Amino acid sequence: MKFWMKAAVATAALMLPAAANAQAPRADQQAFRGLYKEMVEIDSSQPNGSCTAVAQAMSARLKAAGFADADLNVIAHPDHPKEGNLVAVLHGTDAKAKPILLLAHIDVVAAKREDWTRDPFTLIEENGWFYGRGASDDKAQAAIWTDSLIRMKQEGFKPKRDIKMALTCGEENGAYNGISHLIAQYRPLIDAGFALNEGAGGLLDANDKPVSLEIQSGEKIYQDFQLVSTNPGGHSSRPVKDNAIYHLSAALSAIGAYEFPIRFNDTTRGYFTRMAPLVDAKAGAAMKALVADPTNADALAEVTKDPMWNSMLRTTCVATLVNAGHATNALPQRATANVNCRILPGTQVEEVRKTLEQVVGDPKVSVAVNGPISPVGPAPVLTPEMMKPLEREAAKLWPNVPIVPIMQTGATDGKYLIAAGIPTYGVEGLFTSSDGDGIHGLNERVRVKSLYDARDFLYALVKDYAVSK
Repeated sequence: MKFWMKAAVATAALMLPAAANAQAPRADQQAFRGLYKEMVEIDSSQPNGSCTAVAQAMSARLKAAGFADADLNVIAHPDHPKEGNLVAVLHGTDAKAKPILLLAHIDVVAAKREDWTRDPFTLIEENGWFYGRGASDDKAQAAIWTDSLIRMKQEGFKPKRDIKMALTCGEENGAYNGISHLIAQYRPLIDAGFALNEGAGGLLDANDKPVSLEIQSGEKIYQDFQLVSTNPGGHSSRPVKDNAIYHLSAALSAIGAYEFPIRFNDTTRGYFTRMAPLVDAKAGAAMKALVADPTNADALAEVTKDPMWNSMLRTTCVATLVNAGHATNALPQRATANVNCRILPGTQVEEVRKTLEQVVGDPKVSVAVNGPISPVGPAPVLTPEMMKPLEREAAKLWPNVPIVPIMQTGATDGKYLIAAGIPTYGVEGLFTSSDGDGIHGLNERVRVKSLYDARDFLYALVKDYAVSK
């Protein structure tokens, strides 16, 4: 998933870009296109698709490029044979240098042919766009990582540090998560000093001109909570004030009215500072004022008009599911609701649960964690060692385009790595429009030029990181 930040920038009066003009690909781009096409055209959605098929196909390509069998591992949990993962490594020359991990998920959101204009599992190039399920999320980056390792191997490139790649399954679906499995059972295979992942791209204006390039540093924690109110019930002809639905309704109203306090971190402070000159004057002035003084109520009110910007500044909780009652002619014996929270990095889940309990303030409504507790880790630091290669390589393709740090308000598989102590950064270099280009929806697409540029950028960036101290 990687579309959340686009909605926020859309409010900055950036229009949907026109379709890019198709360009004749270079010979190396044609080779990449074949790999990308193969990956997109293998259905890896749930429940009928197979990530294992994708992993095996990419493993075969790496082997054909000269990778040894010992450096290629297709790993599938025995209970999830079609949800396999691929881990590959290009060995470095310095055993003391910590590896780089290139992470991308190869599962995709389900797509129905009858709903799409084109077959979602046939890569179609049309008017400067590639169409297909996963064309962007996340097979674009998965294909680039695989292609990069092949190119490096064929060129005889000798990195200082190991370059590892993990193509994983389960990011889009909850039954099984590949990177979590690899961390728990195969940690040495994927252990690294830091990882590069999805989560941040670039934004184009109405004329296909790059506006900003993003780097993700940290993401909010996903957590569901269940509210429950119970009651003896009774006959609906003899109502009483003590009603489970009323208790639950009041609790949800209280949560809906409550706002968690805002809290900047280094990433969000950098985001609003660098975005201020790129948005309209009123919003930009409010961003500057809020960074200078987080207690500035007027600036806060202006910035938080945008739901995305508001979510970047604070923990948010919202009711998403409600179920109550058991008969139309009976007082309800039970009323439940799911409240979905997106929690700022570094905040413990139990702390949020206690806050919700206090906000509800009703002993007849319980508040409990619903589902597994999400892993919690700090936002990775944007060190000079991370930023200088990024700035250097970005300037070659997109001179004078500002680099903006962001914190994702949604979730990626990076959360598992961060919680496991592997700093993980979202870096794609894939420039898109503010509408999300159909990710998770109909007719998912990516600009041909954007994809080829991202390929050149990420290939150079990984090599730069691989030889840096």
